[in-house]
Amino acid sequence: MRPTYLEVNLSRLKQNLENIRTKVAPAKVMTVLKANAYGHGIDGVAPYIAPYADYIGVALAEEGIHLREIGIDKPILVMGGTLPEQVPVFIQYDLTLAVSSPELLDAAEEAAQAARTKLKVHLKIDTGMERTGVHEYEAGPFLEKSLSCSHLGIEGIFSHFANSEMPDLIHAKLQLERFNDVLSFYEKRSVPHPPIRHLANSGAVLQLPESYFDMVRPGVMFYGVYPGREVKRTVEVKPALTWRSRVAYSKVTQPGRPVSYGSLWQPQSPARIVTIPCGYADGYFRRMTNRAQVIVNGKKYPQVGRICMDQFMVNVGDDDAKVGDEVVLFGEGITAEDLAEWAGTNEYEAMTSISARVPRVFVQ
Repeated sequence: MRPTYLEVNLSRLKQNLENIRTKVAPAKVMTVLKANAYGHGIDGVAPYIAPYADYIGVALAEEGIHLREIGIDKPILVMGGTLPEQVPVFIQYDLTLAVSSPELLDAAEEAAQAARTKLKVHLKIDTGMERTGVHEYEAGPFLEKSLSCSHLGIEGIFSHFANSEMPDLIHAKLQLERFNDVLSFYEKRSVPHPPIRHLANSGAVLQLPESYFDMVRPGVMFYGVYPGREVKRTVEVKPALTWRSRVAYSKVTQPGRPVSYGSLWQPQSPARIVTIPCGYADGYFRRMTNRAQVIVNGKKYPQVGRICMDQFMVNVGDDDAKVGDEVVLFGEGITAEDLAEWAGTNEYEAMTSISARVPRVFVQ
């Protein structure tokens, strides 16, 4: 019933995935559904897109558990940091563990042995992100140790780019070189079935085809947003998200009558000010105050006055706007890049910060 909601175009997500798959073939595609499907709504996106994905990536064990509980049976890799005491959950819910240290490798082997089962793992190598994973120059003993873990299925090995979306790919190519050096371990040991190799995120899908290996992990581009304004757009993707609302109040404000908290803005002449029932508790950042724009009845207008927790105001000037008129906050001419610029952040935060209290409506 809320007039503020997100409209998610599932067909567009599927088309984005198909375009990515065509680009990277024969590599498989891991669809990244972490952070509530980048704000799009996991409960609607996952059941629709899972049949078309080879693998699913999430950040937290809880995200993987939720996917299992809503009926998703595709392989799920939990890529974020995991504590040893969490490992039994991976066995219980058939989740794939990203092993980022020798200690976690030991904990995984012990848990799988105690459960009398085999746990699927992907080995995480740090080639230059300095976040999680075993450094590439220490990877040899780590990989050797993994081969002796009889209760672990070493299904994959991966790393993560820090700068693949940049025009200057020097650091990304250095990471690729380091990853290739690590992978030579399997050739030197004549391992009959080496693990699935994956490295390419969205930027690398677009700019580094030599990094595709056996599987790629598109995140933001799957949702139709490019990872940076300067990245080469070698795959066509389109945004799947439209953030809609309606005018909740409309009145003419006179000069000398400041709008909202802090009295940061007032009209220079009589102006129609409309109130939109959405605010920073919904993820419409307070720091966009007096910078953002919205579309009212098909025309762009400036947001004015301090953005409140649950509402914000828009100056439509001399134009008419009445209660119930349609408003677009994002989409149809307002891009994720626009929101990011107004908020002083990136497109990722702009999308993933949209609150769970904003209803998601899924369309095809």
